[in-house]
Amino acid sequence: MRCVWCDSEYTFTGGEYFTIADVVSRVRAFNCHLVEVTGGEPLAQREAFSLIEQLCDEGFEVLIETGGFVSTEGADPRASIILDVKCPGSGEEERNHWPNLDRLRSDKDEVKFVVTNFEDWTYALKIVKRYELDNRARAILISPAWGAIELKQLAEWVSSSGLDVRMQLQLHKYIWGPEVHGV
Repeated sequence: MRCVWCDSEYTFTGGEYFTIADVVSRVRAFNCHLVEVTGGEPLAQREAFSLIEQLCDEGFEVLIETGGFVSTEGADPRASIILDVKCPGSGEEERNHWPNLDRLRSDKDEVKFVVTNFEDWTYALKIVKRYELDNRARAILISPAWGAIELKQLAEWVSSSGLDVRMQLQLHKYIWGPEVHGV
């Protein structure tokens, strides 16, 4: 595989265990300043908090893209959080860890809603208002669920909302296709 941003090559083999030092060494070899910790729910991984702290200690700009199921309370404050709030259309709304919204920082953190339909859109608006996310988060991202909603329709809802929200596409799905993972 090749890193999209810095054009470095890397290989990870399934089932192999890497220490935090191994991972940091591999990240350092990319010669990139920005690191995003993501993938399912990264904070559910036993060593994630230690890895994030070590990456911050090394001077990397660290983003944590979390599914919102696990508390962000123990995350290194130097890292930025991208918190996914699950809408009803995901079937995972009950898994949201609501106290995470209270920890968002307006200068660093972002909140994301993946929208499948108008019900999800109105749900996202309700959560934005209830938790005053326009004051609590650096950015509010609205993403269409792949193949579930017309982009033009969602863009119209976003632009007519009057809120400072931005539509975000999962570009990797448009570039490599929705079935390709690990890019």
